[in-house]
Formats: sequence, structure tokens, C-alpha cells
Amino acid sequence: MAIGARDYIDKLLVEKYAQEKVDNHDENAMTSRISANDMMTAMNNSANNFKNMLLLNQRLSMVCYGVIAKSARYISTEDAA
Repeated sequence: MAIGARDYIDKLLVEKYAQEKVDNHDENAMTSRISANDMMTAMNNSANNFKNMLLLNQRLSMVCYGVIAKSARYISTEDAA
């Protein structure tokens, strides 16, 4: 398997970027600018908010089902005929 440009566009791209240099090899490039504890705290808060939202949604659904069930009027088939 050959390495290199396979068509005309690839050849042009190789020629264009052959001499480019990247200067991201310093020590600061690999260190995070956000502390791991802050990130874990933010993720934990987000997960707790989502969990609470799901629990509230479930409770609200049960209340709505209850209200609908109480307001329903059931007619027996003997009375309807």
C-alpha cells in the first residue's frame, strides 16, 4: 500500500501543507485549563438536576392520571341500553 496523494486534489493538498509547522508541543498544551474536581462537580450537579426532573415528571404524570380517572364518568352498559 503506497502512502501519498492518490488524485490531483490530494496532490495539491500535500504540496500546500508539506512545509507547514505546528507549534503545540509545549507543556501547557497537554494540561487542562479546568480542574477535574470542578468538572466532576458540574457533571454531578447536571446529573442530579436531570434525575430530579425525571422524578418530578413521573410524579406529575401520576397526578394527571389520577385527576383524569377521578373526572371520568363511567356509564354502565345496563343503563345505556
